[in-house]
Amino acid sequence: MTSRLGAWAQRYRSRGRYTPVGVAFHWIMAAVVIFQLGTGWWIQRYLVGGEKLAAYALHSQIGLTLLVLGVLRLLWRLIVPGPINDADKPGLPSNIAHLTHGVFYALFTILPLSGWAMWSAIQPARPLYLAGLIPVPPMPFYDLSRAWQFRVLDWSMDVHVAAVILLTLLVPAHALAALKHHFIDRDDVLEGMFPELTDHRQHPLGSRHTPPPLADRPDGATG
Repeated sequence: MTSRLGAWAQRYRSRGRYTPVGVAFHWIMAAVVIFQLGTGWWIQRYLVGGEKLAAYALHSQIGLTLLVLGVLRLLWRLIVPGPINDADKPGLPSNIAHLTHGVFYALFTILPLSGWAMWSAIQPARPLYLAGLIPVPPMPFYDLSRAWQFRVLDWSMDVHVAAVILLTLLVPAHALAALKHHFIDRDDVLEGMFPELTDHRQHPLGSRHTPPPLADRPDGATG
């Protein structure tokens, strides 16, 4: 089973591409992150009451789903490593890219856990539902004094806000770096993260190295 999975993944990795599973993880999590950033900002406009509490519950539940997706994606990367592409060239840009990915994984853990702690510190704490189905009990803060519950709420809120600010800065920086790779460096980094919708017989070094179809060659050469 493992060897078969490795052989399947190698068909993509050898061409500088992520597997369809890796591509799905990337874009689903990107959509969830953008949704969470937008709804987290919008919730602040709600007046205190049941509607705001329900919005926070939904936000927290989606955050826990993001935590599960992050763990699953990390496990997948440990089983099926990503491709070696132009982002892996030795030098400072490559080091920054790998550091950024590590920070993303850390934020995918810190944000849901701090949000879960905030929800659990508001008494009486109610369970959340992972993917709207699986009940997740609150963290055990109910035995703490009210003073300590408020401290936990303040600390977790500070951590959450700091992580949100960092994520808000990293998301556009990550997108701009990907666009730079594609339009300025003209390498294979961004190309490898999109689903394959065209001919898969592309050069491992990216689209600029891929020979054009025979019909498009000006000399009509065949070799």
